[in-house]
Amino acid sequence: MKIEILRHQIGESESYYQCFEYTSNDPAETVATMLNNLNSRENLTDIEGKPARKIAYKKSCLQKKCGSCAMLINGRPSLACDRKLVDLGEEIKLEPLKKFPVVEDLIVDRSYMQENLKAMNAYLENNALISKKRNEYAYEASRCLQCGCCLEVCPNFMIDNGFTGIAGSNILSRLIIQTDRKKLKDLNKQYRTHVHEGCGKSLSCVDICPANIKIEELLVRSNAIAVWRRNIKDR
Repeated sequence: MKIEILRHQIGESESYYQCFEYTSNDPAETVATMLNNLNSRENLTDIEGKPARKIAYKKSCLQKKCGSCAMLINGRPSLACDRKLVDLGEEIKLEPLKKFPVVEDLIVDRSYMQENLKAMNAYLENNALISKKRNEYAYEASRCLQCGCCLEVCPNFMIDNGFTGIAGSNILSRLIIQTDRKKLKDLNKQYRTHVHEGCGKSLSCVDICPANIKIEELLVRSNAIAVWRRNIKDR
């Protein structure tokens, strides 16, 4: 198969595509495994036989748990450890996420997402409120990987426009569900300002989430509490 990768080196202003040949007979092999195998070659060369430097991309668990390996795979935001080669055809194009600054090759700087959470004080100050129903929604929100795939397809998200997208919404939703009323007023304000007012309700994030989070359900519940100020029993 032909692997086309958008390359960008630190210190260079121009990006370029570089192609590699790759053969796989394993139906379970993923894009992440393929990249590891390419980088393990003693002398990595491109499709024209020219020497190539190792391919830079982020990885950690390789089990669809951390979100580190998020990238564009044939134009679709995905986790490299979650996309099997057998499903991608004979030509595969890999590019970095486009909503974030590129660091090198397939690595982008997603620190803006973390800075958003810090700016909103999106953390528990006291013990979480516990109940069976509350835990069900809190667990669903906690499955967010902060990978950025949802932000890549969101027509409303841009760095520095104040809208956190569903990545920030998931964190706030969990806190709204689990925090006591003393901090709820501030959380509701943060949710209205940084989520509800910027969301165009396109819900493009729903189908792209690699964790298959029930985004619509969380949005409905958070909107009811933070926006419409409905007193939902056991939240």
